Amino acid sequence: MTPERPDPMVPTATYRLQLQPAFPFGAAAAAVPYVASLGVSHLHLSPVLEAVPGSGHGYDVVDHARVREELGGEEGLRALARTAREHGLGLVADIVPNHMAMAPRHNHALWEVLREGPKSPYARWFDIDWEAQGGQVLLPVLGHPVGEELGRLEVDGDVLRYYDQVFPLREGTGELPLPQLLDAQWYRPVWWRLARTELNYRRFFSISELIGVRVEDPEVFEATHAKILQLVHEGVIDGLRIDHPDGLADPDGYLRRLNEATGGRWTVVEKILSDGEHLPASWPVAGTTGYDALRHVDGLFTDPAGFGELLGQYRRFAAPQTDRGGDWEATVRRAAYKVLTHELAAEIDRLTRVASRVCATSPEPALRDRAPWALRTALQELLVRLEVYRPYASGDAARVVTEEAAAQARLAFVVPEEAGAVDVVRDLVLGRAGDGPEHVEFRTRFAQTASALRAKSVEDTAFYRYVPLLSATEVGGNPGSPAVSPDEFHAYCARVQRDWPLTGTVASTHDTKRSADVRAALAVLTECPERWADVLAEVTRDGEGVPDAQVAWAAWQTVFALGEPDVERVQGALLKHVREAGLFTSWTEQEPPYEEAVAAFVAAGPCGAPGERVAAFRGGLEPHIRANMLGMALAQLTMPGVPDVYQGTEGEYRALVDPDNRRAVRFPHEAPGEKGAVTAAALRLRGRRPAVFGDSASYTPLSADGPAAAHCAAFVRSGEVVTAVTRLSLRLARAGGWRDTLLLLPPGRWADVLAPEREFTGHARVEELFERLPVALLERVGEEQP
Repeated sequence: MTPERPDPMVPTATYRLQLQPAFPFGAAAAAVPYVASLGVSHLHLSPVLEAVPGSGHGYDVVDHARVREELGGEEGLRALARTAREHGLGLVADIVPNHMAMAPRHNHALWEVLREGPKSPYARWFDIDWEAQGGQVLLPVLGHPVGEELGRLEVDGDVLRYYDQVFPLREGTGELPLPQLLDAQWYRPVWWRLARTELNYRRFFSISELIGVRVEDPEVFEATHAKILQLVHEGVIDGLRIDHPDGLADPDGYLRRLNEATGGRWTVVEKILSDGEHLPASWPVAGTTGYDALRHVDGLFTDPAGFGELLGQYRRFAAPQTDRGGDWEATVRRAAYKVLTHELAAEIDRLTRVASRVCATSPEPALRDRAPWALRTALQELLVRLEVYRPYASGDAARVVTEEAAAQARLAFVVPEEAGAVDVVRDLVLGRAGDGPEHVEFRTRFAQTASALRAKSVEDTAFYRYVPLLSATEVGGNPGSPAVSPDEFHAYCARVQRDWPLTGTVASTHDTKRSADVRAALAVLTECPERWADVLAEVTRDGEGVPDAQVAWAAWQTVFALGEPDVERVQGALLKHVREAGLFTSWTEQEPPYEEAVAAFVAAGPCGAPGERVAAFRGGLEPHIRANMLGMALAQLTMPGVPDVYQGTEGEYRALVDPDNRRAVRFPHEAPGEKGAVTAAALRLRGRRPAVFGDSASYTPLSADGPAAAHCAAFVRSGEVVTAVTRLSLRLARAGGWRDTLLLLPPGRWADVLAPEREFTGHARVEELFERLPVALLERVGEEQP
């Protein structure tokens, strides 16, 4: 059979490499032979443009016109591309259009803005509110209030120094006394704590070290994309991953402009879709980066009934001491209020100012006489009730900012007339109250604030406050209802094949809070919640040294999932956990006694002698963890879409939240273990037969028949490849195993891709199908094969 030739511009599968100074382009080139042997078609590179020196991730870009020197510069990237081509691989690059690093000494464009102010030709690059803060850009860089730091601010020629930070001086101000000199600049260095409420530039979420870029401006787009587009047009880069499009002023317009500029190259967007939300059909992209696929794959291996039991145990064990009852939706709502009044206070202030300005200058009487406090309250009450990340120009905003949400928001007002502010704000969001420039600005900033709020309140707060099942608290996940039935999974896959056949799919990424193999272990707990409760009762009998029950629950699950009592790694994950939760400590208001108590508890409990009982419990569940691990991998690799394999995850890979999951990977000569064999077999099959899995392929559910039919999830790709996996294997074993369960295969002879000597036809006994492994990948052979 002659192998089908894939389009080199469209990946059959990608392999993600995390570039950093310790792993530059040269190291990536050395890994190419191994990566190519797995069967992927493209390397997927983390950001390659110039970033803050020493950056371990590259998302803090400082110069869009240069390839990062610490990685080997442009020649290093081109050499990597040549090496990749020699082994049949292309390159996909991650790009960051939304923001740049707030690092003036490295960011020339920002330096010029701070030196020349709003008249700088670079001023249009950055989303700065020059009308606020007296026309100065607030720089929250001081360790204490400025009065305590004057002695550490030093004029040195035409620059101002503060420790290792350097800022330009406005021309003609260098000889002024220091207080007057500070007042004369286009910026104002202030105590870092003022960023929460006083900041006057858009940032990435609540990270003040990253400043928003106005790529909606055509000139800014051209300047910030010229180098990447050059690399695309010269064939160095074949495809793009777009970081955080939800932060942009106009994602629809940006993606149209990018698609035109690249000539329609394969592009996916890091878009988080809430449960039931679909990607805007008008976006000219291949799809998302794949967190929606991750949620459906994980959910397929989560037992719904068992999760309900686990939730009940969690409420009894942990929730009374923490987030008032352990209800997911209530937890999200409370987290959203907390984020709006703390981390995003500056953003809600700016949005309120825009709304007040629109109302005060509107010719419509219905908009007049609205107090800023009322508009602010209305904004907060509507924003916390959004169930998606943001409304889009191409979508129906009324389906996002609903009348039901408005009715609930009105209840926050005591005086009915004041509640009219809710209708005013909703009309502005829906475009019913005018369409001038300031109306557009309001809708834009509302959408951007909504996106930041959703990310911060759900992923960075609620996920750490509501933890009955840690595997469900994953990017794009729905911890309140994590299980996905086979029918739901098949319906999702069929829709993806129909609407977005070349979308991305992932199981682990640089941003997942736990790797797929860690989540595979945790999912087994939904099949034995009563046994988990018994173990917890045993290891927490005396309760001594437990800082709070919710953290204890999370710590025990973390050690169970990781499978080893690594004190340093578990303490690092739990420290991030408690700071993100923000209940007893936080990143900005740290409580050392509490954090020390958490560290001591981890060392003595989950990573101490009691942890041995948890390890023994996990040991007895290893066959079922194995079934989940292999099943999740094969489902992701063969379902509709283009699978991305995160570095090292082709073999068993146990990682916790970043930076634990961004550790350097040693590449072996061949994929290790059972998972490596399954992964390589699936990837090589995709590479050899791209049409079976591509945009014109088909997806057909395959049903088992018999007493254990619900435990076999299977599907057919284009009538040529069958994937079958075992789900809920512990429940299966308790029920008596497969017994007479059969899988009705499509007509023809089917060879086991992992063991070609094994063939099946007709009604295959599932027990025989899964004799070697709890998964099977079959390929049609013989006369019926084209």
